[in-house]
Amino acid sequence: MWKLLKIELFKIFKRPRTYIAFGAIASIVVLIQVALKFDGRSYVDLLLSNVGDSFDMDDSFKDKLLSGYLICFVILNTLLIQMPLLVALVAGDSIAGEANMGTLRLSLTRPVSRTEFMLVKFTASVIYTLALLLWMAALALFGSMLIFGVNDMVVLRSTGIEQIEVSDVLWRYFAAFGYAAVALTTVSALAFLLSVFAENSIGPIIATMSIVIVFTILSEMNIPIYDRTVKPWLFTSHMVAWKGFFYVKADSEGSTIRGSIENLPAIWRSLSILLVYTFAFTGSAIWIFRRKDILN
Repeated sequence: MWKLLKIELFKIFKRPRTYIAFGAIASIVVLIQVALKFDGRSYVDLLLSNVGDSFDMDDSFKDKLLSGYLICFVILNTLLIQMPLLVALVAGDSIAGEANMGTLRLSLTRPVSRTEFMLVKFTASVIYTLALLLWMAALALFGSMLIFGVNDMVVLRSTGIEQIEVSDVLWRYFAAFGYAAVALTTVSALAFLLSVFAENSIGPIIATMSIVIVFTILSEMNIPIYDRTVKPWLFTSHMVAWKGFFYVKADSEGSTIRGSIENLPAIWRSLSILLVYTFAFTGSAIWIFRRKDILN
């Protein structure tokens, strides 16, 4: 099975289009970093415009806000919305691409079961997803720390401003990236499932993005009937729960509590729902493919 996985990874990373996603991520991250490096004060003023009248913030405090930790938070809010498309480029091509090239039947002549074949395909897609996320983490987090330095991180919420000590931030990013890996794997599993039904990779890619867009719109709509019924069970409603690692508890004096997370049970619940979706999508793909007629 390991030999098959190496073959699949070779097939993925030998294609030039695989690196389009890495180039797109690098371009977006660098553009954001350059813009905030030269005009970061304007961004901070805009960010604090709604709370400027309630808090007395001098220029030195505003300069401290523009640290590598805040820049990474901005990049994550921007990029994690587009990442599903980049993930679907490979996952949606995993089975449909083989069918389109006419190599699917040839691949199944190997002495492996269809279940093993599908598990290898999905594992290769997950490895690609993780590689893409690690690439973004290296550029967005460590690149921003190198360019902007580190300082206390300020998180703006509807209830006000929370300031997290500089020594209490890095582990939160590791947790957030770990959560994002699960969320993107769910999207990869969806594209993988849709790839089983198609003879061309364009269909699963477009279908995956259409589902993600529609579900995201439903997740953002503030309509009571959706809030009570549909929204809690959409996987897109839980993809942004990584932000919860940056929402901290406060003591009676209003100071943030080091190492705390405001609503950890909600994060675990969202993570569990994403895992259920991932296993459901992957299991369905394997079940359908085992019964699929590939002779036509």
